[in-house]
Amino acid sequence: MGLKDRIASERRDGSATDDGVTFYRRRLLEEVDLSEFAELSAPQRRARLERVVGRMVSREGPVLSTSERTRLIRQVIDEAIGLGVLEPLLADPTVTEIMVNGVDEVYVERDGRLTRSEIAFTDEAQLYQTIDRIVSQVNRRVDESSPMVDARLPTGERVNVIIPPLALKGPTLTIRRFPRLFTLDQLAGMGSVDKETVALLRAMVKAKLNVVISGGTGAGKTTMLNALSAAVPASERIITVEDNAELRLQQPHVVTLEARPSNVEGRGEISIRDLVRNSLRMRPDRIIVGEVRGGETLDMLQALNTGHEGSLVTVHANSCDDAIHRLETLATMSDLHIPFEALRDQINSAIHVIVQIDRYADGARRITEVAAVASERREDFRLGSVARFETDPIGPDRRVTGRYHHFPLPPGIAEHLRLQGEKVPAVFGAQAETAHTPERTAT
Repeated sequence: MGLKDRIASERRDGSATDDGVTFYRRRLLEEVDLSEFAELSAPQRRARLERVVGRMVSREGPVLSTSERTRLIRQVIDEAIGLGVLEPLLADPTVTEIMVNGVDEVYVERDGRLTRSEIAFTDEAQLYQTIDRIVSQVNRRVDESSPMVDARLPTGERVNVIIPPLALKGPTLTIRRFPRLFTLDQLAGMGSVDKETVALLRAMVKAKLNVVISGGTGAGKTTMLNALSAAVPASERIITVEDNAELRLQQPHVVTLEARPSNVEGRGEISIRDLVRNSLRMRPDRIIVGEVRGGETLDMLQALNTGHEGSLVTVHANSCDDAIHRLETLATMSDLHIPFEALRDQINSAIHVIVQIDRYADGARRITEVAAVASERREDFRLGSVARFETDPIGPDRRVTGRYHHFPLPPGIAEHLRLQGEKVPAVFGAQAETAHTPERTAT
């Protein structure tokens, strides 16, 4: 029986696709023990399996053009050891996020904009197979008793899965690519920040001011955190704490800690808070927390108030004002009952600068404000704008343009930078713009 006859026979019971991908994948799994290739690198494993499938196609397949034969072999390997139809998207460096909303609805993000992909899954079984392959790599499972999972691929991509009955349109899969590394100068060249603000941020990090990076989902907080961390001197010991390890610091003395979710029995969880507490026993010069979202905020604030200056952290918030109030709210999620006045004292003493980064309607990401914390002790939060991006009216091309305004540094921060020997651009001195009063009470 030839290939076409076999596929036609198998298609009658729904077990094969028109192009023979399912047929050859099954044959490959029958003839080859994939565990024998486990010690090979991914390119070596793929190259060897391509030769095996190529011989199968040559031996019993129909006559195909070179491009058709190459595409068939690639699809068979993708189904056997990769993520099936998603592999071309994962191989595309311009794709920053992949969103699967059921079998036939796949969206991708490029340059901050969402577009619908022509790629689709054959059926729900194929989508579930892809999901199972992802979660099995991190010893997790997805079923009706555990319908939501966060995971990370070996190559660094963050994955979220949610399935019915919670997802009404079918299994939903979101893959966020590992963030690209950009320097502050590159971000300035892209229009994400101006050169004067870059110089100021570098000086602040070198002078060991505590900096909070604030923004919404997908605004570029991790990218900015990576860029800012490059200003940390190479001589310092840095401890990074993350939910999913995404930071890629270039300094030689970096210890990376990653939280661990509970296993299928609901045990073994190691939280961000556990890691923050442990990091204090590791003699850090700097602590960098990928994101605070709960009771670990209080531990971080206490660490910053007890000699661990120069730390960096991100938080989800829509503005600098929101960020400082969100830190206060998150700190109350600790199991310790601390009065708001005491928390305000902790935040005013620990946090020096908030950097707000936003994603605009045209997909561009940029710093919209750098604000210094001007309040002291237990008084209400006061923020002083140091740099602020003012947008122009959006034109017919829907691109967002504008310019940065600069304001004088608060006396305390200016003096700290001076004592640390850090020079800042003159635009942040006494002659900076004063058309707008930069200091306000955070509401």
